[in-house]
Formats: sequence, C-alpha cells, structure tokens
Amino acid sequence: MTQTTVYYDGACPVCSREIAQYRRARGAESLNFIDVTGCDEAALGPGLTRQAALAAMHVRRPDGTLVQGARAFGDIWAALPAFRPLAWAMRLPGAGWLADIGYAGFLRARRLWR
Repeated sequence: MTQTTVYYDGACPVCSREIAQYRRARGAESLNFIDVTGCDEAALGPGLTRQAALAAMHVRRPDGTLVQGARAFGDIWAALPAFRPLAWAMRLPGAGWLADIGYAGFLRARRLWR
C-alpha cells in the first residue's frame, strides 16, 4: 500500500508543532512525513519544488495526486481517526472555501515567524 505523503516546513515552529501532534495520533503510520527543509530534492517527487512545498502545505495522495493548502489538511485529518470529524466538516458546502481563506491568512502571518 502506498502511503499519503505530507510535506511540511520543519523550520516553521507552528508547522512543526502541528505535525508533531499528527505524528503522535493513532493512524499516523499511514502517513509519510517529509520535512522539506532538510530532505533531498528527489524526496519531493514529480511536480513539487522545494519553493512550492515551503510556501504552503502539500500532500501527495497514494495515486500521486498533489493537494495543497487547506484542502491538504483534509487528507491528513481523514487518515487520523481523532481528526476525522474535521475531514468530514471540510466536505460541507463552503467549508473548503472558508478553510482556504483562513489558511491564506495563516500563511501571511507565518512569514513573521520565519
């Protein structure tokens, strides 16, 4: 079985704390976590540059599809039983759009921490 791969910015303190929480959660063994700040370029796979991976959260689904931004969290949450209600909520009408707006705000604020 191919795993879902989560690409995250290990130099971002907020990002690192959140990923640490996911790694401790039941179901985390179904996810492959890659810190894009220290990985080999080849670990990013096709269609993903280090610059893009550092600019926003990315997930590569088992079929190879890349998902980015707030919607990538839905894939992470779906893999972790404790977070599945959040994944379900992301599928509600308008929720993805609202999550994208919130995540865009986070990305702007995140620049201050780097």
